[in-house]
Amino acid sequence: MIKRHIRTSFAVVLAAIWGFAVYFEHSRGGLRFLDRIESTAIDLKTLGRGRKTPPDLVTIVAIDDNVVKLRGAYPLPRTDLAKIVDAVAQLQPKVIAVDLLLVDSGIADADEALANSLAARPAVIAAAAIFPEASQSISWENDRRPLARLPTAERFLLPLKKFADHAAIGIANVATDQAGTPRSIPMLFRTGDTVELSFPLRVASLAVGKEPVIEPDRLRLGQLSVPTDVDHALPIAFYGPRRTIRTISAASVLVGEISPDDIRNRIVVIGAAVTGGGDFFSSPFDRLMPGVEVISTAISHLVAGDGPSRNQTVRTADGVIAVLLPSVLVGLLAWRRSAVGLIAAAVVIVTWIATNFLAFSSGIVLSAAVPLAAATVPVVLFGSFQLWSGRRQAQYFAARNELLERFQAPAIQKWLARDPDFLAEPVRQNAAVVFIDLSGFTSLSEQLDPDLTRDLLKEFHALVDREAVACGGMITSFLGDGAMILFGLPEPTISDAARAAQCALTLCSEVGRWLASVRPAIHSKLGFKVGGHFGLVVTSRLGGGSYHHITATGDTVNVASRLMEVAASRGAELAVSDELLQAAGQDCALFKSGDLAGPTETQIRGRSGSLMIWLWRSPSGDRQTA
Repeated sequence: MIKRHIRTSFAVVLAAIWGFAVYFEHSRGGLRFLDRIESTAIDLKTLGRGRKTPPDLVTIVAIDDNVVKLRGAYPLPRTDLAKIVDAVAQLQPKVIAVDLLLVDSGIADADEALANSLAARPAVIAAAAIFPEASQSISWENDRRPLARLPTAERFLLPLKKFADHAAIGIANVATDQAGTPRSIPMLFRTGDTVELSFPLRVASLAVGKEPVIEPDRLRLGQLSVPTDVDHALPIAFYGPRRTIRTISAASVLVGEISPDDIRNRIVVIGAAVTGGGDFFSSPFDRLMPGVEVISTAISHLVAGDGPSRNQTVRTADGVIAVLLPSVLVGLLAWRRSAVGLIAAAVVIVTWIATNFLAFSSGIVLSAAVPLAAATVPVVLFGSFQLWSGRRQAQYFAARNELLERFQAPAIQKWLARDPDFLAEPVRQNAAVVFIDLSGFTSLSEQLDPDLTRDLLKEFHALVDREAVACGGMITSFLGDGAMILFGLPEPTISDAARAAQCALTLCSEVGRWLASVRPAIHSKLGFKVGGHFGLVVTSRLGGGSYHHITATGDTVNVASRLMEVAASRGAELAVSDELLQAAGQDCALFKSGDLAGPTETQIRGRSGSLMIWLWRSPSGDRQTA
């Protein structure tokens, strides 16, 4: 037991160490395959949560297929873009956000018109960060400076100065996973000597009228506190499929078919949603989500404060779960190696899944992939070890059971398994007892080789065992060249006497055939005798503290043994009492054999009274009672 506890404790500690190693390595940027699993888990949780009503703060003016059809060109001419901005500005929005890169010069009059339009209301225009080798990060493993984890660009692709003079600038890059789904938007970008705000953060700052305050795991916009990830990125959670955020076509703006309520006092984001335009991402709800709606989702999170939380506290919780989950599962599998342990482990897993989903629905993004990877390997390895160990143990006990069956009757074994207290106290009951003994074997064994003596005994014992078991008897003991067979255990039945009579008759026939098959020199010196009686016995366990055997004692046992002497003295193979035949009934096999003589009154040695007995002799006349 102590050894098992030590092994279990060792397995639990190893599981905890493995869990911490997985968490630590992933937090350092390793085990990137887990990111794909995490993305899938987030998609499933998002779909499970379903569509969520966005805060009614943002309106998207989409440069879509309708406006391209109306104007017959894409990209949209600057004059048309200026008209769209003018029309929106006249309806008094809080902020106009242009999610388009205005980096190339156009027709001078058109550029001038657009610049003047941007000056009419607070506006933000998009810029882009250019990264070397398409990477949005550098190694910050040994850099502990406050802004070391920011995406570091090679340079910024900024709008023309004539536009930048009339509007704020924000970097519009988003961070996607390996499947191309946006998961977060960096709030800050840097080059070697410059730090720029992201496009959503610049828009939100203008909307609330406060400059952002950057803290290690959050940013503040006035009274708003928005949690961010460890690299100052804003996790995003899509509200639903495309157009879940209020969207109107730029064509409607150009023809004047918009409601003032769609614009007034709202954040208006102008961006491309043209089929084939390239500014699309996948989302849990759509294969193609316009980039302008991704940006608008981030703006809504910043202004409403309803974005998901994935800060250092949440990541620390991931580490705790990554250590505890495999430890608990391995502990449960070791604690109860049964269906109960498996059910308990399943309950823990279901509880973890439910907790993870409920946390996500409440805006807390706990990792699913890291605890899963932390738990899978220890559980599979320990479970496999348990199966292998259990199989070995089962084989061991099966071998022991098979060995024990050679020393104890299978029926008694099964009864003891059901009732360990079986015959712990002596029981008085009726039973039939049959004895068989080889005559002349003791003197013959003095002349035989020990190996031949053993072989003869093994053959004799095997024969007796076969016939006793076939008749439902229990061999209580082999007495050298004899055996005692009891009928009435593990519980007495009305057929005990009949089965004992059948066994006695069969033994006479089979032992006679066996003796006839051995060498003549041995056959001539051996015989056998059988005695059987029915009556009251005391069944019990006998033995000392280290060994018990089940047997029967009493006058009935003594008489059955003495009847073997009667058979030998009368030249018969078998002597049975009248009590046995009366209990066996008229259908007894001995009555049908035709070779039964009696009853005769006989004095039994060591007994004061006489007994009515029956004698059975071999029909061949070849007596085996030497």
